Order: sequence, then C-alpha cells, then structure tokens
Amino acid sequence: MTLVTRRLILDLTAVALLLAVAVVGFGPTFDGPAHLVAGFGAIVLGLGIAWLCAWRRWGILPAAGLTVAAYFLFGGALALPQTTVLGVIPTLDTWNQLAVGAIQSWKRLLTTVAPVAPYDGHLIVPFLLTLVAAVLTASLALRLRQAAWSLIPVTAFLTGQILLGMTEPAVPIVQGVVFAVVAAVWLALRQAWDPNNAAVRIEPTDVSDAQTVRHSRIRRLVSGAAVVAIAVGAGVATAAFASTPTTRYVLRDIVIPPFDVQQYASPLQSFRGLVRDDADTELFTVSGLPEDGRIRLATMDAYNGIVYNVSNDGAGSSSSFTPLRSNMSPDAVGSPAELDITIGDLGGVWLPDAGAVRSIEFTGDRADELRRTAHYNDATGTAAVTAGLTPGVTYTVDAVMPTVPSDAALADAEFAPIKMPRQDGIPDGLSQVATDAVGDADTPIKQARALQTWLSTDGYFSHGLEDDPYSPSGHGAARITSFFGGDEIIGDDEQYAAAMALLSAQLGIPARVVMGWRPDEGAPSGDFVATGDNVHAWVEIAFDGFGWVPFDPTPDEDNEPNEQTTTPRANPKPQVLQPPPPAQEPAELPPAIANDRDQEDEEEAGFDWIGAILAPVGIGLGVLIVLFAPFVIMGAVKTARRTQRRNAARPADRISGGWDELVDRAVDLNAPVTAGATRTESAAIVGTAMAQPEVTELARSADARVFGPGDPTAEDVDAFWREVDAIVVGMTSRVSVWRRLAARLSVRSLRRRRRSATAPEGVAR
Repeated sequence: MTLVTRRLILDLTAVALLLAVAVVGFGPTFDGPAHLVAGFGAIVLGLGIAWLCAWRRWGILPAAGLTVAAYFLFGGALALPQTTVLGVIPTLDTWNQLAVGAIQSWKRLLTTVAPVAPYDGHLIVPFLLTLVAAVLTASLALRLRQAAWSLIPVTAFLTGQILLGMTEPAVPIVQGVVFAVVAAVWLALRQAWDPNNAAVRIEPTDVSDAQTVRHSRIRRLVSGAAVVAIAVGAGVATAAFASTPTTRYVLRDIVIPPFDVQQYASPLQSFRGLVRDDADTELFTVSGLPEDGRIRLATMDAYNGIVYNVSNDGAGSSSSFTPLRSNMSPDAVGSPAELDITIGDLGGVWLPDAGAVRSIEFTGDRADELRRTAHYNDATGTAAVTAGLTPGVTYTVDAVMPTVPSDAALADAEFAPIKMPRQDGIPDGLSQVATDAVGDADTPIKQARALQTWLSTDGYFSHGLEDDPYSPSGHGAARITSFFGGDEIIGDDEQYAAAMALLSAQLGIPARVVMGWRPDEGAPSGDFVATGDNVHAWVEIAFDGFGWVPFDPTPDEDNEPNEQTTTPRANPKPQVLQPPPPAQEPAELPPAIANDRDQEDEEEAGFDWIGAILAPVGIGLGVLIVLFAPFVIMGAVKTARRTQRRNAARPADRISGGWDELVDRAVDLNAPVTAGATRTESAAIVGTAMAQPEVTELARSADARVFGPGDPTAEDVDAFWREVDAIVVGMTSRVSVWRRLAARLSVRSLRRRRRSATAPEGVAR
C-alpha cells in the first residue's frame, strides 16, 4: 500500500469518526434511532463527494452542486422516507418538503418538545448539517497539507449539535474523549507520515539504517499514544471528581414557543355562560367515544385569587404547548380510541379532545390552516388552535383512553411527587376547612375521596338561573369565601371543582381543574352531542404510578336546598355575575400606569430571546473582526498598491511596477533585498533566498522592455505580469502556512518602498 493510499484511508476514517461523535449526540433529541440512519448516510455521501472532487481536482462550485444534488436525491430516503416510493424513490412532495425544510425545519425542531418524532421533517436537520460538515471537513483534510484546518468545520458541527440538542446530553464524557483521541491520533499520524516533516531527511543506506528509522517511528507513535492516554485519563478524572455540575445552555431553552396560551382567557370563566346561553345548542359532536369517556376542553392548575388558569412555569407546565406531531403522549397506557369530532357552535381556540392524544388529523377546507396553528400540551392533554374554531371544522383524534383505577388499586398508592404551580389569593381559613373535611383519613386515596364525598353530599347544586336557588357565578376568592361561609354550600361544577382543588392544595395534594363534557351515567357509548346542558368541570389528582385520576365533587343536579333553608336574596330575579377584571390590572393603580407596564413587559418578553441569541453571536463576530482586521487592512493596502502599479499610465511603468510587486512579495517573505538595489542585484538575492533562478531572466527582460527603444505593447505587459504572478506563486508554495500569514501582515515592503523613494536619481529600481 502506497503512502498516498494510506493517508487517504486515514483521513476518511478520522473524518468519519469525528462526524459520528456529533451524530450520536443527537440521540436525546430524537425518538428512536432514525437519526443515526440519516446522519451516517450523510457521512457516506459527504465523504464520497469530497473524495471525488479532490480526485478530479474540482473546485468549490462542482462540490457545492454535488452537495445540493445529493441532498435532494438521497434526502427523501434518509430524512423523509414516508414521502418516498418504496422508501427510496423521491416524489414531488419529497422535494417540496426538502426545499421548505432546509429553511423551516430548524424552527420546528427547536419549538417541539423532545424527543421529537423522527418522521415529521425533523430529520432534515441532522441530515443536512452532517452532509455539509462531511463535505467541508473531508475536502480540507484531503486537499491541505496541514490537516488541523479541517477540525474547524467538524468542531462547528459538534457545537451546532450541542446548541440544537438537549440540556441533558447523551454521553458527554465519552463524546469528548473520543473526539479528542481521534483528532490527536489523526494529526500525529499525518505528521509522522509527512515526507517533509523534518528539516533534513536521512535516507537509509542499509538494513541497519532502515531498522533505526522504523524503530524511531514506532517510539514516536508509542510515546504519542502514552501522552494521549495520560491526557485523557487526567481529563476524565478531573471531570468526574473535581468539577462541579454546570448548566448546559442550548437554543431550545432560549427560543420562545410560538403559542402563548396566557393571552387567552381561562375557559372556566365561560362555564356559566355556556350553561345559560347554550343549553340546547349543539356545540360539537363526537363519534367513537368509549363508555364513560370524558371530553376535555382545557386543564387548569394555577389559581391567582380571581380565576383558575394555566400556569406560566415553562416546560412541562400547563402552558407548555408545542406544535402537533405524530408521537405525542409516547408513554400513555390504556385502550386505543379513534374519535371523529365535528365542531358546531363552540367557537374559541380550545380544541376538544379525549384521553392522551397521539395525533390529530384535520379534514375539510381549513385543514392546512388548522394544522399549522394547532398546539398540544402533553402534560395536561389540552389542545388549542390559534386560527379559531368555526362551524363545520372536522378532525380525527387518535387517543389512548386511560383506565380509571379503583380505590382498592389506589389503597397503597402515594400522591405523585409533582411540583404544582404556586397558588395565590387563596381565602383565609381554607386550610382548617380542608383539615376538618378529611378527618381521620390516613391514606392518600381516602383523603381525596373524603374531600369529594364531603362536597358532593353536604353541598347543594344550583346554576343560579331563573328558577334555581341563588348561586352567583365565578370562582374568585370572594366567591369561594361566600361558598364556604354561607348557611349552606351551594353552586355548580365551576365552584365545586375550584373548591376541591383549592382544598387539596392546602393539604399538599397535587390537584388540577378540568373543564369538559361527559355523557350521563349509563349512557351508551358511540355518538355524543356536547351542549351547554351537559358541560362539566371536575378535579384530577395525581397518584404515583397511576397518573391523574378524575374526581367529581359536584352534587347531583336534583340535590337542591328547600326554600326554608335557602339564604334570602335581595333580588328574586336571576343574577349572573360577570368575571372580575384580569389580575394584571389592580384597581388601585391608574389605568395609564398599568397599560404602560403591560407594554414594557410585552416588549421585554419579545426581545429577550433575541438578545440571548445575538449576544454570543455578536461576541463571536467581534472576536473574528479583531482577529482578521489586520489581514483585511494590510490586504486592502497591498491590493491598492498592486492595482496602481498594474494600471500605471505608461507601459514601461507597468513593467517596472510588475518587477516591484515581485520584489516586495519576496521582501515580505523575508528575502534580504536592500533598498535602492538594481534589478540584477535584486534578482540574485531573490533567486538564492527563494529558490527561484528564473528571476534573473525576468530581471533582464524587465530592463530590456523598460530601457529599450519604444514602449512595450499591452501584450508584453500582460505576459510580464503573468510571469511575475507565476514566480510569486512558486515562492509562497515553498514556505509554511505561518510564514505566508506573516507575509500578509508584514510591512517590510512598505518601509523598503519609502526608503527606496529617497534613493539618488538615475538608479534603476
């Protein structure tokens, strides 16, 4: 095997291993191993493109064209197999999704709760990133003598994978160790196999010399491996024992989800309105609902003294909504159900569903609009569509209906260790009411059942409508105080569900309020028509190992107080109180102050994430500007000097300018040319220092054209400058990269030119 073949295999293997480290890092982000197929497939394609372009000596444009072609030809099979024919042949839909996904898949990946579904277009991100990184890294490795430059794109790829990944990485220590070891061994072998790595090469003249050289190489490899092993061991030990836990910052934690549920009113506020105005209105219909199934409109777990609403505690809370995907509720256990729902006069943004939703498919004229604006919360089972519901909207819900455990099954179960949102504005005295209600109940299920039983048996039911006993609407602190402070407890689902959830909170029980619909007891399964007459609210309590269990604290509708015990009311006409004003506008503050504060908060919320992203980008750009500014400035000065010489007014001056350009480039490369020297003297120095003997002939040609009869022709000038450029390329190719960089920053030629300008007249320069 020749040295060239050996180095080719080494480069491709090392690049593949370095890229594989980043591909494996996508593991926690994706559901299943499909990202490995996309990533490793992209590695093979990228290495193939880089090798072909290096072998054929093709430039950037052919490499870029092949990369784009590979993306569209193989992206379907590796990133979007569900859109292809037989999982391989791309279709028009495949190409359309690949084109759009190259721009939009990044946002979808960052705004979807991980682990994300592999076949919702999310695989485009690792496939495209890996393909581009593989082409760039392998191209630099195969074309450059210094392989260390190829670590730049693969390191950027690894950084991008970290930013697009999760806060909890897959195997960070293993990833770091493998990346460092592979990079160190690769560069060491490249250096050892470089025939020009020494200032003086000693060619073996006999067998003894050959063995000495071979043993020397083996010793260098062994010592290098020992150094790498010691460094890796020290790094692992330091990371394991000496370092303190740190937070890993990723873009997923910075990007604001596209749907802010806080801007919509709590649906529980509309409970009494539905009962009063839509008792006989067909709000929506459901087919396929199992027996005892419940339809959920929204789940609320945060109380602020005015209304029960969703919390704003971030990821995992009731306000953490993400776009619809095909792998929602991956851990749900129960009976599968497929529900066909048709919206009637419901309206609003809250989307009725049931159980733990796996997927939602819209049909009809608005299907695309609704699918783009629909969001789901895995933690609460609540769906919303910002485009709004209108009559005739139809969709299918693929759900898992959980089995409600019996009290016997929950006898030994503890409450789930769930951190509930902070409850504010709870009326005084509720803690004592909760303690009295549970009495001697000594197990979690008995405590929860005691609260439910006390409310449902000791309380009375009333919607507070025309012929009903007096019962104001709402569930704010004032209403809850009157609910427990009157002669009897009276209300409907809105008050009883909120009351039980607040009592549970006083006892440390994880409870939340759910608003929705459920068929009457004993009703057959199948079709269900939701109206204002059968809307309900209930409480869910979390038990360890069983999840959220529903409780119905509301008394039967026929359990009404008699007239003798009913609390007198001033106005016999029905009273339906409107919900109090929102919590963020306290009455004691002037409206102008409150509005200004709201506007400031909105502005801060709207730009914080931009600052968090732009700050590191700005710092990085600032560092790059500082690093590259000297190169840019010196490059501009020397380019302007070359342009002035090349475009001089007289043809003879253009010839002289070409010679001056060659000498200045040699001076910047440390050739010891003195100021004021003739062309013949300068040629002798440059030819010896830079190993360019043809400079002598070029000096004679310059003298002949400058001092000869007549002016040189334009063809003579062009030919002379081509010879100058060829010699300059030869000079720079014989020096190291660092010396070439130093030459770009050198001002020796500029100083020499100023000294030369003061030389006596008549000296040929």
